[in-house]
Amino acid sequence: MQKKTIRLGGVPEHFNLPIHLAIEDGSFESRGVQIEWTTFKGGTGQMTKALRNGEVDACILLTEGIIKDIIAGNSSKIISGYVNTPLIWGVHTGAKNSLQHYKEIYQKQYGISRLGSGSHLMAIVDATVNDKKIIKEQFTIIKNLDGALESLEALETDVFYWEKYTTKPYVDSGQLRRIGEFITPWPCFMIAATDQILEQEPESITRMLRTIHDSCDSFMQREDNIALVAERYGQRRKDVERWYHATEWAIHGWVSDKMLRSVVHNLQVAEIISEDAPIPDLVWKR
Repeated sequence: MQKKTIRLGGVPEHFNLPIHLAIEDGSFESRGVQIEWTTFKGGTGQMTKALRNGEVDACILLTEGIIKDIIAGNSSKIISGYVNTPLIWGVHTGAKNSLQHYKEIYQKQYGISRLGSGSHLMAIVDATVNDKKIIKEQFTIIKNLDGALESLEALETDVFYWEKYTTKPYVDSGQLRRIGEFITPWPCFMIAATDQILEQEPESITRMLRTIHDSCDSFMQREDNIALVAERYGQRRKDVERWYHATEWAIHGWVSDKMLRSVVHNLQVAEIISEDAPIPDLVWKR
């Protein structure tokens, strides 16, 4: 069987370990697919740009980010859920910042990885849920977690949203202070692919998805998964236990229409997309 190379991207976080394990144990190759992995430290905003530019064929992205970008003209489709549970965003500030309380953040300066990124969209959704409004001048682009650490340390920004357990080592070391949490009101990660690869290689994409789903299923059954995550990602076992038992991966490609409508509604309420914006097909019709 001739192996088709699929260029797949994602963030350097523990959620993607099932994919890395499948690459390492040859599961993709056994199904006739070669995975060329790219790590995107800049998160969903960086990945939607890469999909638009044809730099990758598929990515694992935040649900709200890929939906927003498809509506904005990204020629891609959601091809499967990836993590079915919500993301817990830590709301962080710098060690030297005088900011103390979550309720005080809405007038402050926010560090975001990119416009349209999760750190940007979740800050707006959070403010909207709490009947607050953030203006565009309150956002400073810091590119990634490393940029956020520098910006918060220098007091150039005051607030930074990032996945709670990824930032936990920096909270433990005292570089960051977590002053609040915000739970995404929908499943956190989707897998999306460009229209071009879906038209050219639908069978390869299907084989890739089956491999990812099988690897996610196997990962959730492993007895050593918590120890494995702790070792690979430099996290405390008790933190990994909490994260693991609050996380469920998708083992099939079904995506809820109701969930998609809810995300679109929330993005409209938060004025991230306009109420009259046409909504294209968001999900790949096999």
